[in-house]
Amino acid sequence: MQRRDFLKSSAMTGAVFTFSRRPLWAQSSDSHIEILLDEPIGKISPNVYGQFTEHIGGVIYDGVWVGENSKIPNRFGIRSELLDRLKEIHVPVIRWPGGCVADSYDWKDGVGPVANRPRRTNFWETDPDAARLNEKGPQIFEPNEFGTNEFMQFCRLSGAEPYFAANLRSLSALEFDHWVEYCNSPAGSTTLAEMRGAAGFPDPFGVRYWGVGNESWGCGGNFTPEEYASEFRRFTNWVPRYGVDLQFIGSGPNGNDIDWTHRFFEQIFAGGHPYFNPGFAGWSVHHYASNLSRGKTTDWILGKGEALHFEAIDWYELMRESDRMTRILNDQWSVMGQYDPEHHVKLVVDEYGPWYRQGTEVDTTHLFGQQVTIRDAVATALTLDTFNRNAEKIGMAACAQLVNNINALFLTHEEHFITTPNFHVFSMYAAHQGAQALRTEFSSPDIHYQRDGKPASFWGLNGSASRKADTITLTVVNPDLEKPRQAQIALPGGKVVNVSGTVLRSDNMHAHNTFEDPNVVLPGKLDVSISSGMLNAMFPAASVAKLEIVLT
Repeated sequence: MQRRDFLKSSAMTGAVFTFSRRPLWAQSSDSHIEILLDEPIGKISPNVYGQFTEHIGGVIYDGVWVGENSKIPNRFGIRSELLDRLKEIHVPVIRWPGGCVADSYDWKDGVGPVANRPRRTNFWETDPDAARLNEKGPQIFEPNEFGTNEFMQFCRLSGAEPYFAANLRSLSALEFDHWVEYCNSPAGSTTLAEMRGAAGFPDPFGVRYWGVGNESWGCGGNFTPEEYASEFRRFTNWVPRYGVDLQFIGSGPNGNDIDWTHRFFEQIFAGGHPYFNPGFAGWSVHHYASNLSRGKTTDWILGKGEALHFEAIDWYELMRESDRMTRILNDQWSVMGQYDPEHHVKLVVDEYGPWYRQGTEVDTTHLFGQQVTIRDAVATALTLDTFNRNAEKIGMAACAQLVNNINALFLTHEEHFITTPNFHVFSMYAAHQGAQALRTEFSSPDIHYQRDGKPASFWGLNGSASRKADTITLTVVNPDLEKPRQAQIALPGGKVVNVSGTVLRSDNMHAHNTFEDPNVVLPGKLDVSISSGMLNAMFPAASVAKLEIVLT
């Protein structure tokens, strides 16, 4: 094909460009991306783009829930602006009520007339960060204004499916059955169905996803794997179904603890008494990019970094910690396959994200609240690309957490509401939901930097690609703080009729949105051109980019 240059254009239509089977890379580009259209990985479950809401700090009270009588615009007590934004990014599933709160939560406290619901002490009352609240407020003493009915209303209004985390540590298996009965039994069929109907919800909720405990190795009971396996059998052996395809998610390891996974799966699938429950569909994994001490300590508190006051070395350390997700997925998948060779059970990464020291929360009541910078957006995008590249392994994920906590998409306080850079990442990546992941090869010079006086390196470009019908979505992360990357992009055998680009970036690695200045970090147009049968794009330093490529 004759050489044609279409410079500084983010959308090209009217002509068809066919890519040869063997790309001839130009020497002017330092990076190459090859999307292999005939090498699918697996379907990207929409649920990989899920979110997490726990009764902690300002997530529910001051975040999701403002109350029906609030002057803040709301729908049935739920913050309207939050609902509108969730629809924009097509949130597929939301996890609730925890987190560690789950194994201290009695679902019965959150149903029935709101005026009659009891006040309870929140799990996080004992956390050192909660001392600043002086034993006051709904963050310490749970009013139960937001319970099962309200959460279901939240899900319905936002278009998400519910993912409930059940209390395994301090409630019985029978209470778990009753919660399922309250949610899913047919209208008027049982006393609990009548109670649900009296609250204005006669039709069953049809809840499919149920976490059987949370972090059962720690706050969820401090069990051994063998003890937890026994509890898991007991809780899931008989559960009322009412025609609903119940999906049980087991409480998996802390990070990449393969011993926990080995011992649990051995108890479930091996030995003289194997347990084959078709509802056992997910294995929960949690990984926070929290220890930025570069090996100086393993202490949970001391290892954390700062959300806003950090250097370049801290930027790259967060990228390294976030990138550990690849090994975690591969290691856990390998262990699970030894006992479940057909991989009926998928990985569920239902807590992940950067976690820093306290001090940048937008209000003192927001326990574990933190500001979210362009650094966190790059780390979050890196993680989502990892999920996409491992689409055959992952059934669900949930960013921790949705609002006012850790790696939030939104920050709110009273009438104030802003989106963080993470929101824009999820908006850009939403097109991957339900698409077929494609193997994609990235070649780019490594980043080289000094890590405590020693040379260190990190990859230069990475990302993921997926296909829906004739549309290819390519997302690319450039974690280099200094160098943009000129990349050629090939789709061997593909015929391109249109391409457009979007980029999220900032020249300031500390850039973040605030109530006073909510538009510091926003996505913009990425220029894409075609030359000599290749797509060409310059990926700015410290950026997240998306290309939408239409084939004929």
